[in-house]
Amino acid sequence: MPLNKGAEMSQVLVLNASYEPLNITTWRRAMVMMIKGKAESLEEDSSRKIREDILLPTVIRLRQFVRVPFRQLPLTRRNILQRDSNCCQYCGCDGEKLSIDHVIPRSRGGTDSWENVTTACLACNVLKGNRTPQEANMPLQRDPYRPISNLSFQAIGQIDSGHHKEWGKYVIGWN
Repeated sequence: MPLNKGAEMSQVLVLNASYEPLNITTWRRAMVMMIKGKAESLEEDSSRKIREDILLPTVIRLRQFVRVPFRQLPLTRRNILQRDSNCCQYCGCDGEKLSIDHVIPRSRGGTDSWENVTTACLACNVLKGNRTPQEANMPLQRDPYRPISNLSFQAIGQIDSGHHKEWGKYVIGWN
């Protein structure tokens, strides 16, 4: 099968029959599902072809509904940094010296939860200290929130990085 350069690295968003995002897979797996009649292509990359008459899919939808149990995204440093686009939520700088800040400090009853942790540069974290953002007169650029799902979180990262803009209309939480 002749392929255009870079096609082997392409990712495909898999939607349930209800158009809910299920996972991200490889183009090869997506093609197998389409050939077996288990999925249909909704979006294709017109710049990449598998053969002269077949375009590379970027979004596919399963023909039958698949029930998937809900799993919460774990609260980890990596996930917090990804949620906050690797930039300080106080001053907006992005760099290597980022830390995790508790909006309500732990010493004052703050918890380790998605809604209470945010990304801060070391300078802002030290400046804020043991105070709330209001007390330190340091408003947050964006309030911390719990990401909707692991998949939506990954897909939003792909969309925001400039890849797969066509996924935006299928992923909840992306504007």
